[in-house]
Amino acid sequence: MSARRGRNFLFFAMAALLASPVAADPRALPVPAQVIYPGDKITSAMLVDAQDAGAPESNVLWERADIVGKVARRTLLPGRPIPSFAVEEPRAVSTGTLVQLVFEQDGLSIVTTGQALQNGFAGQMVQARNLDSGIVVTGIVQPDGSIRCRDG
Repeated sequence: MSARRGRNFLFFAMAALLASPVAADPRALPVPAQVIYPGDKITSAMLVDAQDAGAPESNVLWERADIVGKVARRTLLPGRPIPSFAVEEPRAVSTGTLVQLVFEQDGLSIVTTGQALQNGFAGQMVQARNLDSGIVVTGIVQPDGSIRCRDG
């Protein structure tokens, strides 16, 4: 008798949840107002708020702040939800580009030219090749696109 009562409670709880106005209330979802191509930096003007019709995707971006300022990794179509994997931080360094390598320690500052071996955004650790010596170094990408090298 107890198991039956538990099943009835579960059934009525689920029915109440599905019938509640909170569950049926659509949320505003930022979607592209126009086609956004890979590599485009997303601005607020490129987005409009659409009423969600219960998008089953849990990996879509629901907040405008999570989208604006990012770069599209793939084509984003108007009116479609934006998956979280479809945008990324803007790159400060791209593979193969020339960058400044900066090493500072105890008041000594050495600046030379290198070639980025990885894509990276500000604050990310990447590898670069020192063009003078050919040595591969590791460092942190700076907002200006230079790489601050670690000790060693």
